[in-house]
Amino acid sequence: MTTPAISVAMSVFNGERFLAPAIESILAQTFGDFEFLILDDGSHDGTRAILERFAARDGRIRPIIRENRGLVASLNQLLAEARAPLVARMDADDISLPDRFARQIAFLAGNPDYGVVGTWSEDIDEFGRSYRMHGREQPDGHGGFLAAIENGWPLLCHSSVMYRREPVLAVGGYHSAFRHCEDLDLWLRLAGVTKLCSIPERLIRYRHYAGQVSCRHATEQHIGAAIARLAYDERKAGRPDPTAHLTALPPLDQLDALFAREGVARAVRARVAPALLYSRSALGDNGFDLLVDYVREGGGQTGLWRTVGRLVRFGEPVRAARLAATLTRARAA
Repeated sequence: MTTPAISVAMSVFNGERFLAPAIESILAQTFGDFEFLILDDGSHDGTRAILERFAARDGRIRPIIRENRGLVASLNQLLAEARAPLVARMDADDISLPDRFARQIAFLAGNPDYGVVGTWSEDIDEFGRSYRMHGREQPDGHGGFLAAIENGWPLLCHSSVMYRREPVLAVGGYHSAFRHCEDLDLWLRLAGVTKLCSIPERLIRYRHYAGQVSCRHATEQHIGAAIARLAYDERKAGRPDPTAHLTALPPLDQLDALFAREGVARAVRARVAPALLYSRSALGDNGFDLLVDYVREGGGQTGLWRTVGRLVRFGEPVRAARLAATLTRARAA
């Protein structure tokens, strides 16, 4: 078989709602020399039937059907089975614009020192309507990328990236310990061996809806991201990365021992707590306990009294009362 220029890697689990337009957007690319690997990670909806229908229509599609193993295992399997030197990521709920691959492959051809290139995104809701987002765009050069790491700014939109397969495999692919933020951890590890950036054009439509991972697993995602940044700092300082061989992250109260110094768990809580104040899912799970511990440790109280009211509106009166009592005691101390 002729080796394609690009391997497109998509993992899907119960994605029937948005899957067809996502696949169609890849098949409509102006650059068509690719294989399209779509891994059905144990779906029990209509995902498999949709994949089989598209595969019968277009020979570039290579379905992989198996039991559920999770996204990180799926991404690493897609990396292992990819035949091309370049891998383009795609999520099953987003839409790539027709020139995305052409623009990215041209960038990588003209910039051999770059191993990863993403794009800016157009944010949409579950119905395809414009979804308003605030904040910085992803950096369009490697210097800006390093500055974004230091300042905690956005790095890359995972479903928009195209990367060279070799350096990603060389750093170990996706690490299972960083479930739900496996992409951030990968970018931080790659920053030490290659250059990364995004093309400053909106070449993907990124979908926001209640069922996506960032909504359902906000607490775990933010904790993992904070630990990934700490691991980056260790590597940058020339110290061993204590997370390098983990298959799962330890509880917060074990982080000081993991990093062999005091204050690491407290630093993680301080980084994560402000990010959870508006998340209904986080305030309803163990993110709430993290927030309470943060206040007890003397963390800033800006916005926390409003969070008490938010908990009441979310139907969590007991948690609202507990946070209010914790804030009152902290103020009196």
